[in-house]
Amino acid sequence: MTKSCSQVWIHAVWATKNRMPLIDSTFDTQLYKFISYQFYELGCVPKIVNGAPDHIHCLFLMNKTKSIADVIKQVKGSSSFFINQSNFTDDYFIWQRGYATYAISEWELDKIYNYIKNQKAHHRLDNQK
Repeated sequence: MTKSCSQVWIHAVWATKNRMPLIDSTFDTQLYKFISYQFYELGCVPKIVNGAPDHIHCLFLMNKTKSIADVIKQVKGSSSFFINQSNFTDDYFIWQRGYATYAISEWELDKIYNYIKNQKAHHRLDNQK
């Protein structure tokens, strides 16, 4: 091949510090849009960003010139800064140190997309158990 080709879909998950339920419905949509924009800025194409009060899920197409660690570090850092500068919470907002990432095949995209899209309903069911 004369050109490089890469199409790697990533499902990333990370949580608030100590899994505190700090992501409120009053600003979560703004946060998810901000995070999507950050992925675009890094040359990654977001498919969906959604979550629950204590964590988020992101599905995005990885930029072939970046590392996953660098992308996640940038998105987590800029989004916590955004939350704190916007005064969305009374507490100082910070993400937990770690994260999880999974490579997703083209055949699993719809399944993972729907799983992320339905996070609020999924966790409402978990809380009712």
